[in-house]
Amino acid sequence: MSNSKILEPTSELSKALHTKVVADSSASSLVNRLRGKDKDLQTQSVNTYEQFWNGAENNNEKSRASMYKTLTNTYYNLATDFYEYGWGESFHFARRSIDESLRESIRRHEHILFGAAHIKSGMKVLDVGCGVGGPARECVRLTGAHVTGLNNNDYQIQRANIYAAKNKQEKHSTFVKGDFMHMPFEDNSFDAAYAIEATCHAPVLKDVYSEMYRVVKPGGYFAIYEWCLTDSFDESSEYHKKLARDIELGDGIGKLFSTKVALQAAKDAGFEIETAIDLAHETTVSNDVPWYDGLDVRMIDFTNIQAFARSQIGRVFTSNAVKLLEKVGIAPAGTYKVQDILATGADALVAGGKEKVFTPMYLIVGRKPLN
Repeated sequence: MSNSKILEPTSELSKALHTKVVADSSASSLVNRLRGKDKDLQTQSVNTYEQFWNGAENNNEKSRASMYKTLTNTYYNLATDFYEYGWGESFHFARRSIDESLRESIRRHEHILFGAAHIKSGMKVLDVGCGVGGPARECVRLTGAHVTGLNNNDYQIQRANIYAAKNKQEKHSTFVKGDFMHMPFEDNSFDAAYAIEATCHAPVLKDVYSEMYRVVKPGGYFAIYEWCLTDSFDESSEYHKKLARDIELGDGIGKLFSTKVALQAAKDAGFEIETAIDLAHETTVSNDVPWYDGLDVRMIDFTNIQAFARSQIGRVFTSNAVKLLEKVGIAPAGTYKVQDILATGADALVAGGKEKVFTPMYLIVGRKPLN
């Protein structure tokens, strides 16, 4: 792929890209969202994202690290509508018991983290990399805390505010535009901080954890679910390396780090570590459903619209529908490419989970010392 101009995903670009998108909090209105996007900007955004993976100049770890904001924001400008359509409001995985729905397991997974962070009513809590605010809303419901969601993507903040208004949570949550590597908060601002599968977008884990350490009050807790490569990952295996790259490509990640790197980064940030465990592989029981089950395509699933979208027939249907919408000019050029990138990532996540070389839920819990 030849070099093309990098289109910076600024606030102005996001507004122009999504200005005609219907402000609809339903996750099922994918066609309306695609139809409402600025076609030229969408196509340029797809081309920008591809530069990080196929371009002659920026297809390298150094560029993906130094331009992490461009990489991640461009990815989420392209992927958010598909995430909501296929997964819902909380963009993360969960361990699931055989009698649980995916949505129930996602909520339980969030509850475990809120408990680990010792979140209680009346606290001021920070959600780092809050997505469209699904976990933040659940934290408010469960604990009675006030949650500030930090996100560097304008479109996701817009979506989070729409959902907050729908759930009458405007007084209990705030969504702030900002880079989690340089948080726009004073020292010791929050009673606790958590992150759910978000800090994997950081080019240096220690730096984002250090920012979380800075803004948490002394004695406050930090709890995260981190995407990591496990000890089973073999650097000499071309297959393992391809899985890692496909996960990075399909999920807007500059570089995946190991569980060892993540744990050391939390220690180096200053936290007193209380828990560090891979919930995907170290705590399974006989009736657990694998965390990747929601992406491991079945022939068909009519449980709900998200389940259908993830099923084999649903994925084929969505793929063909997007291709048709693009062909007739309803969806912008490049939309099918986005869907294909997401499918590549999904397949790699499933394979990485089955090989036990990847985890999306390396749980680290730490406390900021009182002194």
